[in-house]
Amino acid sequence: MENHTLTEQNHQDTMAQQIVFDVDLIKRYDRTGPRYTSYPTAAQFHPGISEDDYRKWAQHSNEDPIPRSLSLYFHIPFCDTVCYYCACTKVVTKNHHRASEYLDYLCREIALQGQLFDSDRIVEQLHWGGGTPTFLDNDQIRKLTDVTSRHFTLRTDDSGEHSIEIDPRSVDADKLRVLREAGFNRISLGVQDVNPEVQKAVNRQQSLELTQNVTEQARRLGFKSVNMDLMYGLPYQTVASFDRTLDSVIDMNPDRIAVYNYAHLPERFKPQRRINEATLPSADEKLALLQHTIEHLTGAGYVYIGMDHFAKPDDELAIAQENGSLHRNFQGYSTHVDCDLVSMGMSAIGHVCDNYSQNVRDLDQYYALLDAGRLPLDRGIELEPDDLLRRDVINHLICNFVLDIKALEKKWNFNFHTHFRPELEDLQTMQADGLLLVEDEILQVLPAGRLLVRNICMVFDRYLRKGSDHSRFSRVI
Repeated sequence: MENHTLTEQNHQDTMAQQIVFDVDLIKRYDRTGPRYTSYPTAAQFHPGISEDDYRKWAQHSNEDPIPRSLSLYFHIPFCDTVCYYCACTKVVTKNHHRASEYLDYLCREIALQGQLFDSDRIVEQLHWGGGTPTFLDNDQIRKLTDVTSRHFTLRTDDSGEHSIEIDPRSVDADKLRVLREAGFNRISLGVQDVNPEVQKAVNRQQSLELTQNVTEQARRLGFKSVNMDLMYGLPYQTVASFDRTLDSVIDMNPDRIAVYNYAHLPERFKPQRRINEATLPSADEKLALLQHTIEHLTGAGYVYIGMDHFAKPDDELAIAQENGSLHRNFQGYSTHVDCDLVSMGMSAIGHVCDNYSQNVRDLDQYYALLDAGRLPLDRGIELEPDDLLRRDVINHLICNFVLDIKALEKKWNFNFHTHFRPELEDLQTMQADGLLLVEDEILQVLPAGRLLVRNICMVFDRYLRKGSDHSRFSRVI
């Protein structure tokens, strides 16, 4: 454990000042709200976005004097078992042949998308998500990689960020080797909790030894970064039991750790109806779990990035946050600010030329549109200048916890205090509560406000200010 823990006292002192866990404040501000993986959020997407719109966005993006690099996302929806907590777009099946048909259609979409973007636009980031991307067999992994490289310009020197979500139960040493040979250099392992009682209650049983073996094999194969996903608020979790999970994860020494809040919404997500609500931690117990998690991980040397994410101090996320260049997108926090996100597969959400689009979420409809030679778009939104400005504000706050008002005014050629007068008035209560400070043309999120940064961002969300429905969002804590 000694090599996993920071020894520099000054850094520990800094870490101690990052977060103030004020239970009374948290309870008062704990409401539903967006996670701001985009602004405007997906709640504002509408079906009025056409294929012609998307093609126009891609062309305009190609014509930029300095065209952006590309980030590619592929959605692999299949899982062979259902985790009861899951709220992702997925297809649960044990028939692995279904992946072959899906892959054929996904390759058609890759060809259609690849035609829209100039070949000099380098892919800096690539991510396979799901579902369970490792539902694919080795030949299918190779096929998808080969087709991608034929239609997009990938880096061949391992300098790009190529990541994949992995269910440790669905890989062996051979599949990990194939993934590394295919260019993947980062993995994200689903763990959630190592307690067998919790695992059984959510129908995700995987031994600690399995996760340890996959982690060790990945490191031997030269994967550059390992992330582990945990979840608090699951059945039968206690501070004492989750402490053992945290210790087990810290011992595996991942570069990043994400600890998500389980949002129990059985009316929206059918698998969650199989969870016995009587076994869930109370609201007070969930707060205790969160507080202990933050204290335990920061005490072990991880930096609290924000929004459930932790990273080692020398990780790119921590460095980007320190220098003010951290960004947020549909995969969470990212260091790739100036990329167009080209997303493919059912339900995938993309971001091209400062606008958003989402593919259809029904598999048959996805196939039908591609059979017709069309991009499988469902909805999206074309951003107005005010959307772009507010997105910039929200990104600075949620990623870096600080907003340089003068720099923002210079960039956007506007008067902040005039444009955001109602918002500044609403922030006065938060300032009085110690969540933030507006002083010397700097809006600073204070340690007591870092866990509640979503609340601060919501003040700048004009759709929420107009009365947009909160009910589709999870609670802030």
